[in-house]
Amino acid sequence: MNDRAMRAPRRYEMSIDRAGLALAVGSVLAGGIVLGLLLLGGKRDPLTLTSGWVIGSVFAGIAITAVGGPLWLVMHVAGLRKPRHAALVGAVTAMAIFVGAQTYGFGLFSMPPMDNGAWIYRWLSALASSAVLAVIAAFIGVVMWRVAYRRCRDY
Repeated sequence: MNDRAMRAPRRYEMSIDRAGLALAVGSVLAGGIVLGLLLLGGKRDPLTLTSGWVIGSVFAGIAITAVGGPLWLVMHVAGLRKPRHAALVGAVTAMAIFVGAQTYGFGLFSMPPMDNGAWIYRWLSALASSAVLAVIAAFIGVVMWRVAYRRCRDY
């Protein structure tokens, strides 16, 4: 048997202070997305950029806590604590939120009559734009994981 097979699987642990710090880092990074969108939209006023970043960070923190937090808690309790799991939670959460927001709640809410003829394009556009945001959210999830978790030391 090789040395790798003999080693115990890696375990990761976290503490509440590192979880709070990870939430802050994730919120600031997500606020940076809002800042980038404002810059791409041609905004240059420092007050507008700062307020957009702050508001984006606050709302991202709320979303991460309300939606991503319970999902990550389930993953943590199940022992799925690796970076790829954090990326998966980030990507799936972002994809679901943004596709739902762009498709009238996945079609549960009524859409304006003028959108009836273009619903397939709305879905395709929602999936494509949300996929880009899902990749960014996966990256943010990995960064948050890195801040929150440390490998256990088995003595």
